[in-house]
Amino acid sequence: MYSEKTVPEIYAALRTINGENYYILTSALDSNGKSKLAYLKYLLITAYVMSTFLIGFFSYYFMGQFLKPLEDLNQEISEVTAHKLTTKIPVRDSNDEINVLAKSFNTMIGRLDDVFQSQKDFTASASHEIRTPITRMAFQLENLIKLEQHSPETLSSLKQIQQDVYQLSDLTNSLLLLTKFDKENIQSIYEEVRIDEVIFESFEAVEKSYPNLKMDFLISEATSENALLTIKGIQSLLDIVFINLFKNAAVYSQDTEMDVLITETNENLTVDVISRGETIPQDEHAKLFEAFKRGNNSQNISGSGLGLRIVKRILEYHGAQIIYSSPDENVNKFSVIFTK
Repeated sequence: MYSEKTVPEIYAALRTINGENYYILTSALDSNGKSKLAYLKYLLITAYVMSTFLIGFFSYYFMGQFLKPLEDLNQEISEVTAHKLTTKIPVRDSNDEINVLAKSFNTMIGRLDDVFQSQKDFTASASHEIRTPITRMAFQLENLIKLEQHSPETLSSLKQIQQDVYQLSDLTNSLLLLTKFDKENIQSIYEEVRIDEVIFESFEAVEKSYPNLKMDFLISEATSENALLTIKGIQSLLDIVFINLFKNAAVYSQDTEMDVLITETNENLTVDVISRGETIPQDEHAKLFEAFKRGNNSQNISGSGLGLRIVKRILEYHGAQIIYSSPDENVNKFSVIFTK
């Protein structure tokens, strides 16, 4: 038998009829079979696409249902902060792995809450107990220096002791501030604050202790005439920021003079506090705002090393940042940047 796969197909066969050999030739086109094969091809492709889609959809749905308790647990955990440690994760009536994890997390939260509460109680009690005798000592020293005649050596020693007492008082207040505030519990009392008023009030407060300090207040030409010079925040905390910066300028400046430059744009409000004195090495810039870290230019000057750390934390609460730079030789510049 012979065949050719042409269109139409050709078939040939040898047959013996009545003793004679005959070749039978025929041609045909199987249009029905071709159409069924094409239909089968499209049917298989459609079935493959639909089955892939259905498998993906049901896999996503059932996996979502299966992982939903884990997502709920993640949401509950993300809402826990240092001031919300009493919030417990809901526990279901089951013994699966997620429920066991929730129970363990609640146990950990309870222990952390005990630790934080003990820390807060200790800080509050210690600061109260320490500040009272410190205040009494400062008052007695001040009266002793004013009311009695002393030799130059005795007077110098008394004034040094008085400065140490004041430093101890600042250290106690600083430690209390570091543990008192939290970003979540102060944003609710934000108000509109004029930054120029904060600057002048802070300067007046520092000027009482450093009467020789001079301030050159400037508003940048890049600031439009319609600028409001306002930000959202808490004025009492912002006062602490600029009091610390102005104290640094008074203590570390060679000429007890500083420039305060305000620049307001559509995006930011920047306050630059610039003074002239010994600068801080580049490798110490990153550690400048850490607690109890002080630069090489402060070796012969008393201080707690907490001022700039408190400044940075307060500014973080206000969504702002502080940057130290030395744009020129013997020039110190602190830039406070508020995002509008």
